[in-house]
Amino acid sequence: MTREPTSGDGRLTRRETVAALAGLGLVAGRAEAQGAAEATGIVYATDVTGVDRAPLPGVLVSNGREIARTDDQGRYRLPMPGDGAVFVIKPPGYAVPRDADNVPRYSYIHQPDGTPASLGLRYRGVAQTGKLPASIDFTLTRVDEPADFDVVLFTDPQPESRFELDHVRDTAIARAMAIPAAFGMTMGDVLFDDLSLYGRSNRIVGQIGLPWYSLPGNHDLNMQAPDARYSRETWKRVFGAPTYAFRHGRAWFVMLDNVEWLGPPVPVGANTYRGHIGERSLTFLRNLLAEIPRDDLIVLAMHIPLFTDTTPDDPHGITIDRTALLDLLAGRKVLSLSGHTHTTEHHYPAEGHHHHVLTAVSGSWWSGPDTRTGIPSADSRDGTPNGFHVLSVRGTDYTTRYVPAQGQPDETMRILFESAARSGAVEVLRLTRPVQGLRPPVPQDALADTTMVVNVFDGGPRTNLTFRIGDRPAQAMTQTRRTDPFVAELFARYPETKKSWVQATPSSHIWTAQLPDDLAPGAHRLTVEGTDEYGRPIRSCTVLEILGERGRG
Repeated sequence: MTREPTSGDGRLTRRETVAALAGLGLVAGRAEAQGAAEATGIVYATDVTGVDRAPLPGVLVSNGREIARTDDQGRYRLPMPGDGAVFVIKPPGYAVPRDADNVPRYSYIHQPDGTPASLGLRYRGVAQTGKLPASIDFTLTRVDEPADFDVVLFTDPQPESRFELDHVRDTAIARAMAIPAAFGMTMGDVLFDDLSLYGRSNRIVGQIGLPWYSLPGNHDLNMQAPDARYSRETWKRVFGAPTYAFRHGRAWFVMLDNVEWLGPPVPVGANTYRGHIGERSLTFLRNLLAEIPRDDLIVLAMHIPLFTDTTPDDPHGITIDRTALLDLLAGRKVLSLSGHTHTTEHHYPAEGHHHHVLTAVSGSWWSGPDTRTGIPSADSRDGTPNGFHVLSVRGTDYTTRYVPAQGQPDETMRILFESAARSGAVEVLRLTRPVQGLRPPVPQDALADTTMVVNVFDGGPRTNLTFRIGDRPAQAMTQTRRTDPFVAELFARYPETKKSWVQATPSSHIWTAQLPDDLAPGAHRLTVEGTDEYGRPIRSCTVLEILGERGRG
């Protein structure tokens, strides 16, 4: 976050606001347009030295609804009848300014009276901006921008305290620092209600060294706001416009705030929000689509999913106006990204549209034992270890890959065996990550009642698996929606280490098979292999040890 000069009451003066934004290359004009209901300005281009500054034609600029394209003089005009924001849609080959923490500065917030003090918001909102400037200008820097690039994708880091922010720093941030990428994105719940942590969070994320774009989640709200209008005041002060867009290569990234605040919780703690894009943002997307070539890739980012297996009909867990969105996007090549559920899912709602619910950085909200490192194991409730994803764009094609935030960086699946003869008791017969040293072989007379359970952490409906024991022929595994026995046992064994609401939930990426009942006693090599959502090979191996008699070696 930019270190802001402030007046004596803690708010930016008009002069300080303009000076601070001008220093970021956002506002050049200082004169005020008296009573204007129209925003106008110039988009400039410069090189990395800051010299050779010239107007840049053909650049898209928006007020979050209408879209204008700069003319031959780099000038645009947009309606601005009241409070609002103006943002530049970065074209390929250019970069927007970044502050000291690598937060992109793509927008100008217009709020003449600032955030009303009468709202009693717990966290500081927008300072008075005064009347609309005569010229709201943006300066972009020319850069070399290949059409093939990678993007680091975070969602739900969600630290509830400074201590949990340490966990974000020492897991996902540390691992992401070693991944070459063009930029990073966070799909909401940057924090867990305590918005005073934005400054430190941005300083930590900024050390990855990439431009880092963010959009807000339900835990980034000003929860004292009476309605949606003032629910993003702190977000706007720290990051800028909550809905915006930019281009990189042949991909258009559209960042949609789809969390609608319905008012303060009554009783305290109630979920008074819903997944809702709204008419204004849908109109913005419609107008933007008119500017996008039909064969370009659209990457749509949001916090609340369009679809989820976790809460398929709950307005807190899905976007209620998703049908209108899908209608707009029909016939386009779309990857839509979300978080929120702390599960990992793949959905294909329409031809050419892939909806990916991303792994949460915080996993099970930083729950689980921390006996080895002091950092909670944080396995998600669907059994996926906490982590993030990397999006690889190659022209207009793409793939994603999952990266664990802890453990082995190439870990793709977990293999374990459970017995149907345990009468409902919490007992896992074989774990690749042992719990309290439990790692027994399978008794030969329990083989017929033993199920092999494989959790492919980033699996989905297009993933296929087989297993092979020794030199035997490969056998198909069945995708089965069920809980992961590993995480179910973990939460049962260490209830004191988890948040009260955390429990194992059915996973969409579990595959099962019954073990053959004619295996001889001894050690057997078991191989699980197949292809992932993109047809890439995946493989893992383990040792299956069989006892000759139950309970005896």
